[in-house]
Amino acid sequence: MDKIIILDFGSQYTQLIGRRIRELGVYSEIVAGERAVEPELLRDCKGIVLSGSPYSAYQEGAPAPNQSMLETGLPLLAVCYGIQWLTLHSGGNVERCDTREYGSMPVRFLPEARANPAWASFSNGLPERFSSWMSHGDSIVAPGEGWKIIGVSDRGVPAVLAHEHKPWFGLQFHPEVSHCEHGMDILSRFVFDICGAKPGWSIEAYLEEEAKLLRARVGAEPVLLLISGGVDSTVAGAFLLRSLNPEQVYLLYIDTGLMRKAENDEVMRNLSKLGARHLEAVDAEAQFLGVLAGESDPEKKRHIIGDMFIKVQQTAVERLGIPNAFLAQGTLYTDLIESGKGVGNKAQVIKSHHNVRSPLIEKKRAEGRVIEPLDRLYKDEVRALGRVLGLPEEIVGRHPFPGPGLGVRILGDVTKEKCDILRDADSIFIEELRARKLYDRIWQAFCVLLPVRSVGVTGDERAYKYVLALRAIQSEDGMTAQPFAFDMKDLFEISAAITNRVPQIGRVVYDVSSKPPATIEWE
Repeated sequence: MDKIIILDFGSQYTQLIGRRIRELGVYSEIVAGERAVEPELLRDCKGIVLSGSPYSAYQEGAPAPNQSMLETGLPLLAVCYGIQWLTLHSGGNVERCDTREYGSMPVRFLPEARANPAWASFSNGLPERFSSWMSHGDSIVAPGEGWKIIGVSDRGVPAVLAHEHKPWFGLQFHPEVSHCEHGMDILSRFVFDICGAKPGWSIEAYLEEEAKLLRARVGAEPVLLLISGGVDSTVAGAFLLRSLNPEQVYLLYIDTGLMRKAENDEVMRNLSKLGARHLEAVDAEAQFLGVLAGESDPEKKRHIIGDMFIKVQQTAVERLGIPNAFLAQGTLYTDLIESGKGVGNKAQVIKSHHNVRSPLIEKKRAEGRVIEPLDRLYKDEVRALGRVLGLPEEIVGRHPFPGPGLGVRILGDVTKEKCDILRDADSIFIEELRARKLYDRIWQAFCVLLPVRSVGVTGDERAYKYVLALRAIQSEDGMTAQPFAFDMKDLFEISAAITNRVPQIGRVVYDVSSKPPATIEWE
């Protein structure tokens, strides 16, 4: 298949670029930003993308593309940091912005964009002015040798650049983000018109490729999947059962005491339909709540939960007689990105996912005993894979639920009492969304129990009760998100339903934060 290589310099959006290119039907491969050219890597490669980065191009120790990548003669698209680095290293000037450009920002093409036939193939068909998505603290002041500015933001900042002699283009904005108007059109022009790539990738192709890799790596050895019953781990389970001999696949569901209301029965009912020969359930509520007692730091809670998963798993594999089994997880690329575990070594830690940065999981990963068949996919792609695997819509269409469960939706220390309060409130929230036919219009909805109480009135008496936050967002992939625009009548009635039926809650608030700057989960 034709492919596009993406050099990863640590951007939170790197995999999103790859995903968008795959949406166009062209295979994309993400590699470390500093990687040198190798014959196998360049096979069928039609173009190269330079990603963004949390670094500044002029910063000491900033990542840099290997010179051999720049000498391939292939078309190149440099995004944000990528074009800043090329500018700086071709004699141009990059400086800190007086005012950071962040979020939606109008961009307009200059007449030069249509004057050169090569540049016109990149810009033709696009409106002269459109809304881009910016996220940068540095700015190009003067282009490098051979580069021309062919588009600017409303503030006059260079936004689109083209090379005079090479099929190279640079964007100061992020076309891969769904909020960028014509972002897919821009990527399409680069992939098809500039690179001449032909489509040949699909989720079915991904399934076939990953299954071959899995069988080659595992052979006949047993594989144990820690399964929560959520979308990711259930799809991972179906994938393992499809790709391997079902006799070598073990599904282990651990009841942490941090699950939603009636979750245990629903999970076991759904998992039993997968056709697994080995399905185990472990009640570990006392163990998880015991080690979490008194801990309020969100990063420490995630590490504690991740380590306890491994300890419970180790006990289970001894009992099952498979002590050397591979450990499989439903880890997504978003988990790796936010945990600072992208392809390159320059990514920042946004929050440590329990299934990524737990010390015990890190140890098993270093030993080469961790299998993560979904680690190149986003949530919507996982759902697509689940449908290809034949999973029912009530499973693949469920809202995401974090692996640490309610442990990261209870701010502060975690207790059984707080879990029970949050379980009841969350159940009512989801029940109300379904009744109002809003559930399927929302990408993810949940409640957060805050570590504060407020004064209220109950039956003419003073009350001092918990504050609950509602969170409901719309997203395509979890990398960017906007709050769901409720009708205020719905919010009023949902709030009343919760405070009337959960006596420990006296006040309900609604989170209107987007991602970024916020994350979807609060911890």
